[in-house]
Amino acid sequence: MVKSMRFPLALLASSALVITSADAQQAQSLSPRDVQEAAKQHPEIVAEFGGAETGPRAAYVEGVGRRVAAFSGTANAGQVYRFTTLNSAVENAFAVPGGYVYITRQLMGIMNDEAELAFVVGHETGHIAANHAQARKAASQNNSILGVLGAVLGAVVGNNAFGNVIAQSAQQFSKLRTLSFSRNQEYQADVLGIRYISQAGYDPNAGASMLTQLTRESALEARVQGDTNRSAPEWASTHPLSQNRVTQASQAARQTGRAGSGLRNRDAFLAQLDGVMMDDDPAQGVIDGRTFTHPDLRLQFIVPTGYLMQNSSSAVSIEGSAGQAQFSGGRFDGNIQTYIGQVLQQLTGGQAQIALGPLQQTNVNGLPATYVTGRANTSSGAVDVSVFAYQWDAKTAYHFVALTQAGQGLAPFATMVNSLRRITTAEASAIRPKVIDVVTVGRADTIQSLANRMAYRDYKLDRFLVLNGLTTGSRLAPGQKVKLVVYGSRGG
Repeated sequence: MVKSMRFPLALLASSALVITSADAQQAQSLSPRDVQEAAKQHPEIVAEFGGAETGPRAAYVEGVGRRVAAFSGTANAGQVYRFTTLNSAVENAFAVPGGYVYITRQLMGIMNDEAELAFVVGHETGHIAANHAQARKAASQNNSILGVLGAVLGAVVGNNAFGNVIAQSAQQFSKLRTLSFSRNQEYQADVLGIRYISQAGYDPNAGASMLTQLTRESALEARVQGDTNRSAPEWASTHPLSQNRVTQASQAARQTGRAGSGLRNRDAFLAQLDGVMMDDDPAQGVIDGRTFTHPDLRLQFIVPTGYLMQNSSSAVSIEGSAGQAQFSGGRFDGNIQTYIGQVLQQLTGGQAQIALGPLQQTNVNGLPATYVTGRANTSSGAVDVSVFAYQWDAKTAYHFVALTQAGQGLAPFATMVNSLRRITTAEASAIRPKVIDVVTVGRADTIQSLANRMAYRDYKLDRFLVLNGLTTGSRLAPGQKVKLVVYGSRGG
């Protein structure tokens, strides 16, 4: 299971911002304290996001990152910046003060050339070089239930680890919550990233093309999960992708005087991308529409229509206009009341008081279950906090934590909490990973015929077009390379 972050790279800048050459040089040396803290947090972040890739692809990303970071104005940039590729199904990239930049395999999968990769790592390097972390620190000091529990349930949707899920989640999510930036900081990072890649010899138009890819992919994901009519949740309202941001990136590229020229290195990039896993790693569970299935843990549940899921190494985060929820699990000593108490204690960190109602017992698909709803008063008003826990076996329990408007309790998630069930061996065996297959277009191939080979039950054409940055009016040429997502094997 997995929790994960909202996409820092996908934030919107609402106003134009002009940056002089001197601005890019303001960050001369990274803070030794930040470097030390980043090194300390690195293993935790890697574990939260499914592990780090190694081998040629990881070295390739590191090489592109160092090439771009050399133009950041940071002292000893080649030594102080570190670039890590994460085994995460979330389209995400983020930076940690101290020179650590992270990019997920899923985000790489929707890129179409090396220049777009360069822009992403340049954008994140820009956050570090411009010292954006100092301006965002105040946002991490919110100790209300919305600041603590809301950070856990809303900010991250794809990261933790099954033996210590309860203890780790509150700590990690509160840390990763601080990785979001203001609109102007996001736009500034766009401008800096475009400048860096231009100076590194890449086509600066890659910034706009990458942002377009993110915008289209985000819209497609919402359609696939039945989210077209859902209003954006509060925590995402200041982070939207938009055509406006793409337009601003195009303007910044033209200002370099090099727009449309420079390296794209499409074939070299696609060669590195061939075989990359897409979507969820079955070892962490998979999302298929509104259904989450974990073949190794032998469980499945279904979220309500209009809710989005994101998965990480230890929890599943569910987001919708009527509330937020998280599914996870942990060790169980036989006392479900104690288990529920630990969940609430760890999620609030002892910083918020919850007036709990009575514990209630039920049975869900043969599983003994206990649930409770409490009321918490916050600076934003009263909210309901619910825990619905299941006794899976003598040593393991699973649970949903839900955050809803006061008076709603578990009602928005009633169908979800009642859907958890064990799956059969046959159902578990049927789940296979999806991987990218880079193919060469033949004379008889069409967009539709290639799209039909995509390893999805629905939206095959839409997925193929978005994956390759194409439109229905695009023409394929024999010899052209395109990406397909096909089924792989559990063995790798």
